[in-house]
Amino acid sequence: MAILLNIQSSPRGADSLSRILSQEFVSEWKQNHGDGTVVLRDLAETQLPFISAPWIGGIFLPAEQRSTAQQDAIKVSDELIAELFAADHILIGTPMYNFTVPANLKAWIDMVVRPKVTHSGPPERRGLVTGKRCTIIIASGGVYDEGLPAAASDYESGYLKRILGFIGITEVEVVMAGGTAAAAFGATTMEELAGQFRPAVLAAAQ
Repeated sequence: MAILLNIQSSPRGADSLSRILSQEFVSEWKQNHGDGTVVLRDLAETQLPFISAPWIGGIFLPAEQRSTAQQDAIKVSDELIAELFAADHILIGTPMYNFTVPANLKAWIDMVVRPKVTHSGPPERRGLVTGKRCTIIIASGGVYDEGLPAAASDYESGYLKRILGFIGITEVEVVMAGGTAAAAFGATTMEELAGQFRPAVLAAAQ
């Protein structure tokens, strides 16, 4: 049975382009995987911890040697990593904030990128989360498509592909859903904007 891990980071709810397109992706994915399961990890509703000293100290110790504080710090990381390993396809729906990832998505990344768990560490430096696909939907106020002058300011898509590749997820497709500023200022509607990116989103859900 196929499993889709649906990671959402926008705080905007129904008005979020990344969430609108992600929901269309999920609906199409369900159509194509009738017995599949969707696991939602809503980062806007889950207050993930940031990296702490107990977390750093604990990840380099065997589980039985960790202090209570270290065990508590690593517990969330273990849960998130288990979701990642269980998934066949990962969907990340996210806005672009200040040309890069939102803080809640960065917190998720920091929790799942762990030496000897999701990557081997030196000397091999090999990703351990293999055999998975990932689709990333990035909503942004501006348009950062490749070939445009503003593309140089897109630090999000390249970073996400790089960090996912680092842990072994190399089959990554990115849908750049730019132009939400036009909807915010009334030049278009969010539905009209979503229609521009719907074909790419639905194709990625096959």
